[in-house]
Amino acid sequence: MPETLAPAYYTALGRGWRRDAWAILHPPYTAWHLSYVVIGASLAPKVSGYRLLATLIAFFLAVGIAAHALDELNGRPLRTAIPAWILKGAALVGLAGAVGFGLAGLPIVGIGLLPFIALGVLFVFAYNLELLGGRMHGDFWFALSWGAFPLLTAYLAQAGTISIGAVAAAGGAFALSFGQRALSTPARTLRRKTLSVTGTVTMKDGSRVPLDEAKLLRPLEQALRAFSWGVVALALGLFASRVI
Repeated sequence: MPETLAPAYYTALGRGWRRDAWAILHPPYTAWHLSYVVIGASLAPKVSGYRLLATLIAFFLAVGIAAHALDELNGRPLRTAIPAWILKGAALVGLAGAVGFGLAGLPIVGIGLLPFIALGVLFVFAYNLELLGGRMHGDFWFALSWGAFPLLTAYLAQAGTISIGAVAAAGGAFALSFGQRALSTPARTLRRKTLSVTGTVTMKDGSRVPLDEAKLLRPLEQALRAFSWGVVALALGLFASRVI
């Protein structure tokens, strides 16, 4: 059976460097997780635009480029034709850039930033390459590394410490990211691994609703779209309330 579904709702079938570049960046999800950086920074007592920009660039390099390049290298889930050497190079350059921004921030933020830099490197490799037997590739670790961690790191970069309020907000980011994976995992399975779907839902009045991939995907991906843009809007609103 020919493939009828793209590997993600934000990309397309076929080939081409534009399609592959767009797919590898995972734009909705990258924006979603960078929003936690903005939220964390906006919760700090004082907001420095320069520190926020540096933190955003560091996380874009680590998550938007390095982590996604490693993820594609590990099994080609997005079916790109990007050569392996380019993916490896992008991962190394992206992660090196992120670490460089972190080390440059040490004299400003303090030595407390160093464990966060080390954790960031661990998360990128362990999660996306499914190291340690895949023990760090589950829902919990995704929510911790791509939800709570960016928010706490951004707050630390602004304040030089972690507050109870930041920990509570990180719990919210953790919960949102946990829910994101609960939705995206079955959506990915339908798009990337399912050959066909057959079946019906029988209603109490005796009517029947046929099932197919589109019907199963629609509520999952509608929720993912709504949450991705909702978290971005929340981040922008919080930032605007602090600086305007």
